[in-house]
Amino acid sequence: MTTFPEFPAPAAAAVDFRTVDLRGRNLTLAALRGAVPRAKGQTMADAEEKVLGIISAVRQRGFSALAELAERFDGVAQDHPLVPRDAIDAALDQLDPAVRAALEESISRARKFADAQRPRNVDVELGDGAVVSQNWVPVARVGLYVPGGLAVYPSSVIMNVVPALAAGVESIALASPPQKEFGGLPHPTILAAAALLGITEVYAIGGAQAIAAFAYGIEASPAGPALEPVDVVTGPGNIFVATAKRLVKGVVGIDSEAGTTEIAILADDSARPALVAADLLSQAEHDPKAASVLITDSEELAAAVRAELELQAAATKHSARVQEALSGPQSGVVLVDGLEQGIAACDAYAAEHLEIMTRDAAAVAARIRNAGAIFVGDYSPVSLGDYCAGSNHVLPTSGTAAFSSGLNVTTFLRAIQVVNYSREALAEVSGHIVSLSRAEDLPAHGDAVTVRFPG
Repeated sequence: MTTFPEFPAPAAAAVDFRTVDLRGRNLTLAALRGAVPRAKGQTMADAEEKVLGIISAVRQRGFSALAELAERFDGVAQDHPLVPRDAIDAALDQLDPAVRAALEESISRARKFADAQRPRNVDVELGDGAVVSQNWVPVARVGLYVPGGLAVYPSSVIMNVVPALAAGVESIALASPPQKEFGGLPHPTILAAAALLGITEVYAIGGAQAIAAFAYGIEASPAGPALEPVDVVTGPGNIFVATAKRLVKGVVGIDSEAGTTEIAILADDSARPALVAADLLSQAEHDPKAASVLITDSEELAAAVRAELELQAAATKHSARVQEALSGPQSGVVLVDGLEQGIAACDAYAAEHLEIMTRDAAAVAARIRNAGAIFVGDYSPVSLGDYCAGSNHVLPTSGTAAFSSGLNVTTFLRAIQVVNYSREALAEVSGHIVSLSRAEDLPAHGDAVTVRFPG
């Protein structure tokens, strides 16, 4: 295995923001992927056994299993997880007007972007009477997960619901963890956001058990009505949620394995250290396991950012959480030889959120192949995307942006192909079909065509 020098910050520093030095090395993609900072703690493989047990319990014992899990993980006594309609309405009535105005603006911008994403149906005429079409059809029902825990995410309600509505989904269910301090219901701001979007089927279910309930459904019981299974499950969450989504994929569709948040920033010596540090810190605020990575060819910038992180981390509200995230193996500075190696490192890392803070940032951003979302220049921070850019903040993590997309309207659509040939159009290609069926030793395929032309 190739090893790379690591230079930790001074021992007295509250933020141990390490450095990985890739300079002077001609690295393969595999070597780059192994070099960039990644979490070295619990993995999906570690979580899989626990999640399988949760899924099995929910499938076998339904609402009773959900009640036990709510007691165990959330400290909540629960008979049935369906949130009463009057609680949803009351949450909206009691919402802070400033928060309501912010949510409404976020919804408006997200709707404009989502409405523009819906692909058009196409009809292709391949000859007289030979038409092949592709029609985009929404799935019938979706289950949307909104995490709880260390923070409250009404913005995730918007990010999940708006593209589903834009796709034309008719049945939408939402789940968010029960909160002991709110009588076992999800946080009232979550409920208010659901009310703003017209969502009335909301469940107080958290974690992997919510994903299992959506995927397999739960039959009605004396505790309450059935929870009907869904076709697609979306939404971010911790490693247990991401693992559950991986395990039910194939039973239902999923958006991506959107786990613990991460940010990478590609910056040169033109970047402003205070802005770079603030953006790294903003994502570290989410979770002690959040990843914040700076990729740069400037030792001077790296040093200045490190100093800014010390100052800003000490002053922020969630200082301990931020310092733990910035000091973890998933965070740090990656020193590169120049822009080319920096872009290669970005593509190897495949960040959930990638900021470009370089000269000619737009041109550099256009060269990136792997990222959930790209934020260009000093005035497009990730925080903008989290709330009010109009883009979607449910994005692939842990390198999966190399092959997965962020949540969007097409997540909730299926492309159905329609073939409509006349007798004359089929006759025109019948000989080719017979020839190919014989070449594949499937003569009945050809016979299914020739039987239509007797004599």
